[in-house]
Amino acid sequence: MQVGMSFFHSDRWQQIKVILFGKYIEDPAALWLFACFVVLACAIIYPLDQRMQKQSVMTTTHTRNLYEIVYDKTDDSYPVDGEVTQEVPTQLYAKYALLMDATNRRVLYEKDGYEQVPMASTTKIMTLLVALEHANPDTMVTVSEYAASMPKVKLQVKAGEQYRLGDLFYSLMLESHNDSAVVIAEAVGGSVEEFARLMNEKAQALGAMHTNFVTPNGLDDEQHYTTAYDLALIASNAIENPEFCKIIQTPSYTFHEQTTGRSFTVNNKDRFLTSYDGAIGIKTGFTGNAGYCFVGAVRREDRQLVSVVLASGWPPNKTYKWKDTMQLMNYGTKAFQLKEVVKEGTKFQPIPVTDSIEGGNVTPYTAESVALLVGQGEEVTFDVSLPNRLEAPVKQGATIGSITIAIDDEPYKVISLYAAEKKSRLTYGYVLKNICQKYFLGYTVDF
Repeated sequence: MQVGMSFFHSDRWQQIKVILFGKYIEDPAALWLFACFVVLACAIIYPLDQRMQKQSVMTTTHTRNLYEIVYDKTDDSYPVDGEVTQEVPTQLYAKYALLMDATNRRVLYEKDGYEQVPMASTTKIMTLLVALEHANPDTMVTVSEYAASMPKVKLQVKAGEQYRLGDLFYSLMLESHNDSAVVIAEAVGGSVEEFARLMNEKAQALGAMHTNFVTPNGLDDEQHYTTAYDLALIASNAIENPEFCKIIQTPSYTFHEQTTGRSFTVNNKDRFLTSYDGAIGIKTGFTGNAGYCFVGAVRREDRQLVSVVLASGWPPNKTYKWKDTMQLMNYGTKAFQLKEVVKEGTKFQPIPVTDSIEGGNVTPYTAESVALLVGQGEEVTFDVSLPNRLEAPVKQGATIGSITIAIDDEPYKVISLYAAEKKSRLTYGYVLKNICQKYFLGYTVDF
C-alpha cells in the first residue's frame, strides 16, 4: 500500500495528471467521450483480432497464388562410380525382372516388373525376415510330422527332433531346405497359416501390395504369388537387418540336433556372392511353375542395389539367372551417377510478409539434402511452389512451400521449404497498447 501511495505522490503521477486531466478536465464531455472510446475499443478489439487471424489463415490456405521455378542444383563433382556407358538391358532371359535402388526404393529398370507371378524359394527372404523380428534364435524347437514330410530340397529332419531355431536359419537360406522353413514357421507363428498371416502383414507394411504368402518355403500354390517390384521392396528391407546379412553371406555353417547330436553342415549355394564385386547375396529359387528365380544385392560405397529375376529359364538352363543378374547389376553400377540434387540449407527468394510487427520478408530454405542415382539421359527437374506473399504470424521453421523433384517428368520426391525467420502479427490490440504507452506513459514505441 505504501508503494502505491508513494507512486501517487510522485512526480511521475503529477506528469500523468497533467497529460490526462490538464487536457480534459475543463471539458467533461470530451473526457467522457474519450473514456467511452477506450471501453468500446477494448470490447471489440479482441474478437476483431481473432477474426482477422482466421481470415489470414484462410487466405494463406485457400487463395495462395503460387509460382513455379525450375532449379538445376545438381553437383557434377559428386562421387561417380565408373563411366556412364552401360546400355539398358535388352536381352534378358527372365520373363520378369527389376532393378531397384535399395536406398530409396526407386526403380531403375523393370521388365513386366508388376505382374503377379510365383516366386519359388525367394519366398524364404520373408520367412527369415519375419522370424528374425518375432523370435529368439536361441529358442529350442521340436519338429512336427508335417514339417518332416516336406519334399526336397530338405534337411531331412525327423519328427520329434529338437533344434536351435537360429541354426535352422542357415539351413533355410544357404541350402533352401523346405522342411526347415516349416519348422521355423510353426515355431514362430504356432502354425503355417498363422505364420503366413505374419508374412502378409509384413508385406503390406513394406508396401508390397500385390503379394500373397501361403507357404513359408515357396512351394507352388495358386494363391502364393508376388511381383518383381514387391520382391525388391522386401529384399531392400531385409538387407537393412545386420543379422539377415550375416546369415546370407556365410559360406558354410555346421550345427547339430539337440537330443541325438546328429551333425549337419550347410553350404551357401549363391554363386553370385563370390562372382560380383560388392555382392551380398541374397536367394535362389526354383519350382515347376516359377522357373529359375534369383534375388541379388550389391553394396558399394555410393550405392546399394537389389535385382530380381523371375522365370529366368527352366531346366537345363540353370545359369540364365546368373547371366540376367550380371546384366542388371552392370547396368546399375555403370549407367548411373550418384548426384546430390538438393543441398541441405539451400535458400530461395525471400517472400514478403504483410501485417507483421517486424516487417520485411521470410526466407524459405531446405532442411534436408537429396542424393540419388541419375541415369544417362535422365533429366532431373524441380518445381518450387511458394506463395507470392505471406500474412503474419509466421513461425520460425513453419512449412511455407515445397519442392517437387521429378525425373523425366515423373515425380520422385516432395520436400518441404521452411521459414528461416519469425514474424509476429500486427494487431489492433498491439497498436492501441502502444499508443497508450506512448501518449499516456511516455514510453517510446516502434511500429
